[in-house]
Amino acid sequence: MRVSVIGAGLGGLCLAQGLRGAGIEADVYERDPAITARCQGYRLVLSPMGFEALRGCLPLRWHPLLDAIVGDAYAGQLILDPRLNQIGELGPGRTGIVIDRQVLRHLLLTGLTVRTGAALTGYDVLDDGKAEARFAHGAPTTADLLVGADGVGSAVRAVLSPQTTATDTGTRFVIGRTPLTERFAALEPAFGSKIAGDEVSLMLGAMRFRTPPKQAAEELAPEVTLPDIRDYVRWAMLLPPNGSLGAPTAQEAVLSRTEGWHPDLRALIEQADPDNSTLLPIRVVEPRERWAPGPVTLLGDAIHATSPTGGNGANTALRDADLLRRCLIEAVERRQDLVGAVGDYERQMFEYGGEAVRHSLAALPAFVPNGLAR
Repeated sequence: MRVSVIGAGLGGLCLAQGLRGAGIEADVYERDPAITARCQGYRLVLSPMGFEALRGCLPLRWHPLLDAIVGDAYAGQLILDPRLNQIGELGPGRTGIVIDRQVLRHLLLTGLTVRTGAALTGYDVLDDGKAEARFAHGAPTTADLLVGADGVGSAVRAVLSPQTTATDTGTRFVIGRTPLTERFAALEPAFGSKIAGDEVSLMLGAMRFRTPPKQAAEELAPEVTLPDIRDYVRWAMLLPPNGSLGAPTAQEAVLSRTEGWHPDLRALIEQADPDNSTLLPIRVVEPRERWAPGPVTLLGDAIHATSPTGGNGANTALRDADLLRRCLIEAVERRQDLVGAVGDYERQMFEYGGEAVRHSLAALPAFVPNGLAR
Protein backbone atom coordinates (compact mmCIF):
# COMPACT_ATOMS: atom_id res chain seq x y z
CA MET A 1 0.00 0.00 0.00
CA ARG A 2 1.14 3.53 -0.79
CA VAL A 3 -0.30 6.66 0.85
CA SER A 4 0.14 10.26 -0.30
CA VAL A 5 -0.17 12.76 2.55
CA ILE A 6 -0.90 16.33 1.49
CA GLY A 7 0.35 18.72 4.17
CA ALA A 8 3.34 18.58 6.53
CA GLY A 9 1.60 19.77 9.67
CA LEU A 10 1.52 17.77 12.89
CA GLY A 11 -1.37 15.50 11.86
CA GLY A 12 0.02 14.60 8.44
CA LEU A 13 3.54 13.99 9.75
CA CYS A 14 2.25 11.93 12.66
CA LEU A 15 0.30 9.74 10.23
CA ALA A 16 3.34 9.34 7.99
CA GLN A 17 5.48 8.27 10.94
CA GLY A 18 2.84 5.78 12.06
CA LEU A 19 2.52 4.29 8.58
CA ARG A 20 6.28 4.12 8.17
CA GLY A 21 6.51 2.16 11.41
CA ALA A 22 3.91 -0.27 10.10
CA GLY A 23 5.79 -0.84 6.85
CA ILE A 24 3.35 1.21 4.75
CA GLU A 25 4.86 3.60 2.20
CA ALA A 26 3.91 7.23 2.89
CA ASP A 27 4.98 10.27 0.86
CA VAL A 28 4.43 13.78 2.22
CA TYR A 29 3.78 16.84 0.02
CA GLU A 30 3.91 20.39 1.42
CA ARG A 31 2.85 23.54 -0.43
CA ASP A 32 5.26 25.83 1.50
CA PRO A 33 8.58 26.40 -0.28
CA ALA A 34 10.50 25.15 2.77
CA ILE A 35 9.76 23.40 6.05
CA THR A 36 10.69 26.53 7.99
CA ALA A 37 9.02 28.99 5.63
CA ARG A 38 6.64 30.35 8.27
CA CYS A 39 5.93 30.39 11.98
CA GLN A 40 4.23 27.17 13.05
CA GLY A 41 3.10 28.35 16.48
CA TYR A 42 4.41 27.67 19.93
CA ARG A 43 3.39 25.70 23.00
CA LEU A 44 0.43 23.34 22.81
CA VAL A 45 -1.24 21.29 25.52
CA LEU A 46 -1.47 17.53 24.98
CA SER A 47 -4.44 15.72 26.46
CA PRO A 48 -3.95 12.11 27.62
CA MET A 49 -5.70 11.02 24.41
CA GLY A 50 -3.51 13.19 22.19
CA PHE A 51 -0.32 12.14 23.96
CA GLU A 52 -1.11 8.43 23.62
CA ALA A 53 -2.06 8.86 19.96
CA LEU A 54 1.28 10.54 19.34
CA ARG A 55 3.17 7.78 21.15
CA GLY A 56 1.28 5.19 19.12
CA CYS A 57 2.61 6.65 15.87
CA LEU A 58 6.23 7.08 17.00
CA PRO A 59 8.89 4.35 17.07
CA LEU A 60 9.28 2.84 20.54
CA ARG A 61 12.91 3.92 20.61
CA TRP A 62 11.80 7.58 20.56
CA HIS A 63 9.45 7.31 23.54
CA PRO A 64 12.15 8.23 26.11
CA LEU A 65 13.02 11.27 23.98
CA LEU A 66 9.38 12.33 23.78
CA ASP A 67 9.05 12.02 27.56
CA ALA A 68 12.15 14.20 27.99
CA ILE A 69 11.12 17.08 25.73
CA VAL A 70 7.62 17.67 27.03
CA GLY A 71 6.82 19.85 30.03
CA ASP A 72 4.38 19.74 32.90
CA ALA A 73 1.91 22.57 33.18
CA TYR A 74 -0.62 23.80 35.67
CA ALA A 75 -3.32 26.21 34.55
CA GLY A 76 -4.99 28.28 37.23
CA GLN A 77 -7.96 29.16 34.99
CA LEU A 78 -8.40 32.52 36.71
CA ILE A 79 -9.64 35.87 35.44
CA LEU A 80 -7.20 38.67 36.32
CA ASP A 81 -7.33 42.39 35.75
CA PRO A 82 -4.45 44.17 33.96
CA ARG A 83 -2.77 44.78 37.34
CA LEU A 84 -2.85 40.99 38.00
CA ASN A 85 -5.58 41.08 40.65
CA GLN A 86 -7.99 38.13 40.58
CA ILE A 87 -11.50 39.17 39.61
CA GLY A 88 -13.05 35.81 38.73
CA GLU A 89 -12.54 32.24 37.57
CA LEU A 90 -12.76 30.61 34.15
CA GLY A 91 -13.10 27.17 35.71
CA PRO A 92 -11.30 24.69 37.92
CA GLY A 93 -7.50 24.53 37.66
CA ARG A 94 -6.03 21.74 35.57
CA THR A 95 -2.73 20.05 34.91
CA GLY A 96 -1.42 18.74 31.63
CA ILE A 97 1.49 17.94 29.38
CA VAL A 98 2.81 20.67 27.10
CA ILE A 99 5.12 20.46 24.10
CA ASP A 100 6.60 22.97 21.71
CA ARG A 101 5.06 22.71 18.25
CA GLN A 102 8.32 23.41 16.42
CA VAL A 103 10.22 20.80 18.45
CA LEU A 104 7.49 18.21 17.88
CA ARG A 105 7.42 18.97 14.16
CA HIS A 106 11.18 18.41 13.86
CA LEU A 107 10.82 15.11 15.69
CA LEU A 108 8.03 14.02 13.35
CA LEU A 109 10.04 15.03 10.28
CA THR A 110 12.91 12.71 11.20
CA GLY A 111 13.39 10.00 8.58
CA LEU A 112 10.60 11.26 6.32
CA THR A 113 10.99 12.59 2.78
CA VAL A 114 8.92 15.73 2.30
CA ARG A 115 8.47 17.31 -1.12
CA THR A 116 8.17 21.06 -0.51
CA GLY A 117 6.81 23.59 -2.98
CA ALA A 118 4.17 21.00 -3.87
CA ALA A 119 0.90 22.95 -4.05
CA LEU A 120 -1.94 20.58 -4.92
CA THR A 121 -4.04 21.75 -7.86
CA GLY A 122 -6.41 18.78 -7.97
CA TYR A 123 -6.70 15.02 -8.14
CA ASP A 124 -8.46 12.28 -10.10
CA VAL A 125 -9.73 8.87 -9.05
CA LEU A 126 -8.39 6.45 -11.65
CA ASP A 127 -10.14 3.43 -13.17
CA ASP A 128 -8.13 1.08 -10.93
CA GLY A 129 -9.43 2.85 -7.81
CA LYS A 130 -6.23 4.72 -7.03
CA ALA A 131 -5.90 8.50 -6.61
CA GLU A 132 -3.64 10.64 -8.78
CA ALA A 133 -2.64 13.98 -7.24
CA ARG A 134 -1.61 16.92 -9.44
CA PHE A 135 0.65 19.77 -8.37
CA ALA A 136 1.44 23.25 -9.64
CA HIS A 137 5.06 22.18 -10.07
CA GLY A 138 6.43 18.69 -10.59
CA ALA A 139 5.01 15.41 -11.78
CA PRO A 140 1.71 13.97 -10.54
CA THR A 141 1.79 11.11 -8.06
CA THR A 142 -0.41 8.04 -7.71
CA ALA A 143 -1.29 6.29 -4.45
CA ASP A 144 -3.77 3.81 -3.04
CA LEU A 145 -4.96 6.53 -0.65
CA LEU A 146 -4.74 10.33 -0.78
CA VAL A 147 -4.99 12.04 2.62
CA GLY A 148 -5.74 15.75 2.82
CA ALA A 149 -3.94 17.00 5.92
CA ASP A 150 -3.52 20.46 4.44
CA GLY A 151 -5.21 22.68 6.99
CA VAL A 152 -8.16 25.06 7.10
CA GLY A 153 -7.77 26.07 3.47
CA SER A 154 -7.47 22.45 2.31
CA ALA A 155 -7.11 22.04 -1.46
CA VAL A 156 -8.09 18.38 -1.09
CA ARG A 157 -11.32 19.29 0.74
CA ALA A 158 -12.19 21.80 -1.98
CA VAL A 159 -12.48 18.90 -4.44
CA LEU A 160 -13.66 16.11 -2.16
CA SER A 161 -16.26 18.07 -0.19
CA PRO A 162 -16.74 21.54 -1.72
CA GLN A 163 -19.82 22.15 0.42
CA THR A 164 -17.64 21.97 3.57
CA THR A 165 -16.12 25.41 4.00
CA ALA A 166 -14.26 27.36 6.65
CA THR A 167 -16.19 29.83 8.81
CA ASP A 168 -14.50 32.96 10.09
CA THR A 169 -15.55 33.63 13.70
CA GLY A 170 -14.53 37.28 13.31
CA THR A 171 -12.14 36.97 16.25
CA ARG A 172 -8.45 37.75 15.77
CA PHE A 173 -5.49 37.09 18.02
CA VAL A 174 -1.86 38.12 18.17
CA ILE A 175 0.56 35.41 19.29
CA GLY A 176 4.19 35.56 20.33
CA ARG A 177 6.78 34.24 22.77
CA THR A 178 9.29 35.61 25.26
CA PRO A 179 12.22 33.84 26.99
CA LEU A 180 11.20 32.63 30.46
CA THR A 181 13.40 34.62 32.84
CA GLU A 182 13.24 34.72 36.62
CA ARG A 183 11.18 37.91 36.40
CA PHE A 184 8.55 36.35 34.19
CA ALA A 185 8.41 33.16 36.27
CA ALA A 186 6.73 35.35 38.88
CA LEU A 187 3.73 35.56 36.52
CA GLU A 188 2.87 31.95 37.41
CA PRO A 189 -0.71 32.77 38.57
CA ALA A 190 -1.38 34.25 35.13
CA PHE A 191 -0.33 31.11 33.22
CA GLY A 192 -3.48 29.51 31.85
CA SER A 193 -5.56 32.44 33.05
CA LYS A 194 -7.33 35.28 31.24
CA ILE A 195 -6.12 38.82 31.75
CA ALA A 196 -9.19 40.90 30.95
CA GLY A 197 -8.66 44.41 29.62
CA ASP A 198 -11.33 46.84 28.50
CA GLU A 199 -11.23 45.77 24.84
CA VAL A 200 -8.70 42.92 24.72
CA SER A 201 -7.83 39.72 26.57
CA LEU A 202 -4.34 38.32 27.12
CA MET A 203 -3.54 34.64 27.68
CA LEU A 204 -0.19 33.37 28.97
CA GLY A 205 1.31 29.88 29.09
CA ALA A 206 4.77 28.69 30.13
CA MET A 207 6.81 26.14 28.17
CA ARG A 208 9.29 24.54 30.56
CA PHE A 209 11.09 21.57 29.01
CA ARG A 210 12.00 18.66 31.27
CA THR A 211 15.27 18.57 29.30
CA PRO A 212 16.37 21.10 26.64
CA PRO A 213 15.30 19.50 23.32
CA LYS A 214 18.67 19.66 21.56
CA GLN A 215 20.42 18.11 24.57
CA ALA A 216 17.74 15.43 24.97
CA ALA A 217 18.05 14.35 21.33
CA GLU A 218 21.85 14.17 21.50
CA GLU A 219 21.66 11.98 24.60
CA LEU A 220 18.66 9.77 23.82
CA ALA A 221 18.28 9.61 20.02
CA PRO A 222 21.34 10.86 18.10
CA GLU A 223 19.60 10.30 14.75
CA VAL A 224 17.13 13.06 15.69
CA THR A 225 18.08 16.72 15.37
CA LEU A 226 15.97 19.11 17.44
CA PRO A 227 16.14 22.91 17.57
CA ASP A 228 17.94 24.58 20.46
CA ILE A 229 14.88 26.15 22.09
CA ARG A 230 14.85 27.14 25.75
CA ASP A 231 12.02 27.75 28.21
CA TYR A 232 9.65 30.55 27.24
CA VAL A 233 6.28 32.19 27.85
CA ARG A 234 3.74 31.92 25.06
CA TRP A 235 1.33 34.86 25.00
CA ALA A 236 -1.75 35.48 22.93
CA MET A 237 -3.88 38.61 22.83
CA LEU A 238 -7.46 38.21 21.67
CA LEU A 239 -8.89 41.25 19.92
CA PRO A 240 -12.53 42.27 19.63
CA PRO A 241 -14.43 40.71 16.72
CA ASN A 242 -13.05 41.90 13.38
CA GLY A 243 -10.30 43.78 15.22
CA SER A 244 -7.24 44.86 13.25
CA LEU A 245 -3.70 45.50 14.40
CA GLY A 246 -3.87 49.27 14.10
CA ALA A 247 -0.07 49.34 14.34
CA PRO A 248 2.90 48.54 12.06
CA THR A 249 3.80 45.29 13.86
CA ALA A 250 2.01 42.70 15.97
CA GLN A 251 4.24 43.48 18.94
CA GLU A 252 3.52 47.21 18.74
CA ALA A 253 -0.19 46.48 18.45
CA VAL A 254 -0.14 44.59 21.75
CA LEU A 255 1.90 47.28 23.49
CA SER A 256 -0.48 49.99 22.29
CA ARG A 257 -3.35 48.11 23.94
CA THR A 258 -1.65 47.52 27.29
CA GLU A 259 -0.82 51.03 28.47
CA GLY A 260 -1.20 51.15 32.25
CA TRP A 261 -0.98 47.37 32.62
CA HIS A 262 1.30 45.68 35.16
CA PRO A 263 4.97 46.42 34.37
CA ASP A 264 5.80 42.70 34.14
CA LEU A 265 3.15 42.22 31.46
CA ARG A 266 4.45 45.18 29.49
CA ALA A 267 8.04 43.90 29.80
CA LEU A 268 6.92 40.45 28.65
CA ILE A 269 5.70 41.90 25.37
CA GLU A 270 8.65 44.29 24.99
CA GLN A 271 11.14 41.43 25.31
CA ALA A 272 9.32 39.11 22.89
CA ASP A 273 10.82 37.80 19.68
CA PRO A 274 9.58 40.41 17.15
CA ASP A 275 10.14 38.14 14.15
CA ASN A 276 7.71 35.53 15.45
CA SER A 277 4.78 37.65 16.57
CA THR A 278 1.85 37.57 14.19
CA LEU A 279 -1.88 38.30 13.78
CA LEU A 280 -4.07 35.30 13.04
CA PRO A 281 -7.80 34.84 12.40
CA ILE A 282 -9.84 32.21 14.23
CA ARG A 283 -11.56 30.09 11.58
CA VAL A 284 -13.34 26.80 12.06
CA VAL A 285 -14.36 23.91 9.83
CA GLU A 286 -17.15 21.63 10.99
CA PRO A 287 -17.64 18.20 9.37
CA ARG A 288 -21.20 17.83 8.15
CA GLU A 289 -22.10 15.76 5.08
CA ARG A 290 -20.09 12.62 4.34
CA TRP A 291 -18.62 12.32 0.87
CA ALA A 292 -18.80 9.21 -1.29
CA PRO A 293 -16.43 6.45 -0.10
CA GLY A 294 -13.23 6.13 -2.05
CA PRO A 295 -9.43 6.49 -2.03
CA VAL A 296 -9.43 10.07 -0.68
CA THR A 297 -9.99 11.27 2.89
CA LEU A 298 -9.28 14.20 5.20
CA LEU A 299 -7.47 14.64 8.50
CA GLY A 300 -7.06 17.36 11.14
CA ASP A 301 -7.90 21.00 10.42
CA ALA A 302 -8.77 20.12 6.83
CA ILE A 303 -12.06 18.66 8.12
CA HIS A 304 -12.50 19.77 11.76
CA ALA A 305 -10.60 23.00 12.45
CA THR A 306 -11.30 24.22 15.98
CA SER A 307 -10.96 27.50 17.82
CA PRO A 308 -7.75 27.51 19.92
CA THR A 309 -9.88 28.30 22.96
CA GLY A 310 -11.00 24.67 22.95
CA GLY A 311 -7.44 23.42 23.44
CA ASN A 312 -8.25 20.39 21.30
CA GLY A 313 -7.16 21.10 17.71
CA ALA A 314 -3.75 19.41 17.71
CA ASN A 315 -5.01 16.63 19.97
CA THR A 316 -7.83 15.80 17.58
CA ALA A 317 -5.47 15.79 14.59
CA LEU A 318 -3.12 13.39 16.42
CA ARG A 319 -6.12 11.21 17.25
CA ASP A 320 -7.01 11.16 13.55
CA ALA A 321 -3.48 10.09 12.63
CA ASP A 322 -3.43 7.21 15.08
CA LEU A 323 -6.94 6.03 14.19
CA LEU A 324 -6.28 6.13 10.43
CA ARG A 325 -2.97 4.34 10.97
CA ARG A 326 -4.72 1.50 12.80
CA CYS A 327 -7.49 1.28 10.19
CA LEU A 328 -4.98 1.07 7.34
CA ILE A 329 -3.02 -1.63 9.13
CA GLU A 330 -6.24 -3.66 9.17
CA ALA A 331 -6.51 -3.18 5.40
CA VAL A 332 -2.90 -4.29 4.87
CA GLU A 333 -3.52 -7.36 7.00
CA ARG A 334 -6.62 -8.01 4.84
CA ARG A 335 -9.05 -7.91 7.73
CA GLN A 336 -11.09 -5.59 5.51
CA ASP A 337 -10.70 -3.78 2.20
CA LEU A 338 -9.21 -0.30 1.90
CA VAL A 339 -12.50 1.52 1.26
CA GLY A 340 -14.04 -0.19 4.29
CA ALA A 341 -11.06 0.70 6.47
CA VAL A 342 -11.20 4.36 5.43
CA GLY A 343 -14.95 4.34 6.01
CA ASP A 344 -14.45 3.10 9.58
CA TYR A 345 -12.00 5.93 10.17
CA GLU A 346 -14.33 8.55 8.73
CA ARG A 347 -17.38 7.43 10.74
CA GLN A 348 -15.50 7.77 14.02
CA MET A 349 -13.63 10.92 13.00
CA PHE A 350 -16.79 12.75 11.95
CA GLU A 351 -18.35 12.09 15.36
CA TYR A 352 -15.50 13.16 17.64
CA GLY A 353 -14.21 15.81 15.21
CA GLY A 354 -17.58 17.54 15.08
CA GLU A 355 -17.80 17.46 18.87
CA ALA A 356 -14.32 19.00 19.13
CA VAL A 357 -15.37 21.94 16.94
CA ARG A 358 -18.58 22.50 18.90
CA HIS A 359 -16.71 22.37 22.20
CA SER A 360 -14.15 24.92 21.01
CA LEU A 361 -16.84 27.33 19.84
CA ALA A 362 -18.73 27.00 23.12
CA ALA A 363 -15.53 27.96 24.97
CA LEU A 364 -14.73 30.96 22.76
CA PRO A 365 -17.03 33.61 24.36
CA ALA A 366 -15.37 33.19 27.76
CA PHE A 367 -12.01 34.27 26.28
CA VAL A 368 -13.05 36.96 23.82
CA PRO A 369 -13.10 40.56 25.15
CA ASN A 370 -16.51 41.37 26.65
CA GLY A 371 -17.82 38.00 25.41
CA LEU A 372 -18.42 39.42 21.94
CA ALA A 373 -17.72 36.24 19.93
CA ARG A 374 -20.53 35.57 17.52
